[in-house]
Amino acid sequence: MTTPPTPQAPYQQQAQQYPQQPPAPQQNWQGAPAGLYASPIPQRRATLGDALASEWTKIRSVRSTMWTLGIMIVLLLGIGLLSAIAVNASGSELGNTPVLSLGFFGVLLGSICVITLGVMTIASEYGTGMIRTTLTACPSRGRVLTAKAIVFFLLTFVITTVTTALVAVLQTAMLGGVEPTGGDWLRATVGVGLYIATLGLLSLAVGALIRHSAGAITIMIAVVLLPLVLAMFMFAESLADVQQALFEYSIPSQLGAFYDASVASSGPSGWEPLWIMLGVTAVAMIGAHVSLDRRDV
Repeated sequence: MTTPPTPQAPYQQQAQQYPQQPPAPQQNWQGAPAGLYASPIPQRRATLGDALASEWTKIRSVRSTMWTLGIMIVLLLGIGLLSAIAVNASGSELGNTPVLSLGFFGVLLGSICVITLGVMTIASEYGTGMIRTTLTACPSRGRVLTAKAIVFFLLTFVITTVTTALVAVLQTAMLGGVEPTGGDWLRATVGVGLYIATLGLLSLAVGALIRHSAGAITIMIAVVLLPLVLAMFMFAESLADVQQALFEYSIPSQLGAFYDASVASSGPSGWEPLWIMLGVTAVAMIGAHVSLDRRDV
């Protein structure tokens, strides 16, 4: 006796007749495989222009930037005009002293503001932890440092050059004396702007190396003022050569060279201080790039 086959349901018979095909992968509206997240925001490769836009947004939206640059402008304009008013009121003649040299004291004090801003541009991000967000958004650390340097340099150069030019015009209109040449004007405005902006760039590099705002600012102020102060108290004849070198290559003396009012009668003159500062800053920026690339944040 043969056992009759077990009756099957209609859907089972259909499944045997048409074997089930593997499901085709579904795609979402952006074309990404199903199961993977696809951002609705259009994605593209980040460029240096994006990093520049990011750094410009950060530096102009921070309140300390406006305060620091505002104080620098007040120092440059205020001290420059007060010195011209004092000389004019005293009735003394400048003689062979260049008229534009009266702007030196305001620029020297204003350089402290540029140093502070240069350090804060990068060191403050380490204090707040913002540097981790910055490097997450832009993993290329060299691109981040380059964008910071470009934005900071252009900002300080434009403000310093415009302000020193305004001070020079007002001083020349108020006082007589030797008429400045075209070269004198160029060095006292564009040259000073380049030198101060490069000094600020050196501060940014030191801030990237030290990663501490107060420490980096202290180091930079010491670099600017300490050589000249030490030279003033070197009375021993055995230190005469060291004293002379400190006088010639101290930053106030090099800055005075742009006004033909250097502290020492010898040493760098004309545009030479700018080349020296550019060389030192280039070395410091290379060190900052290596440090940012090798060290963890």
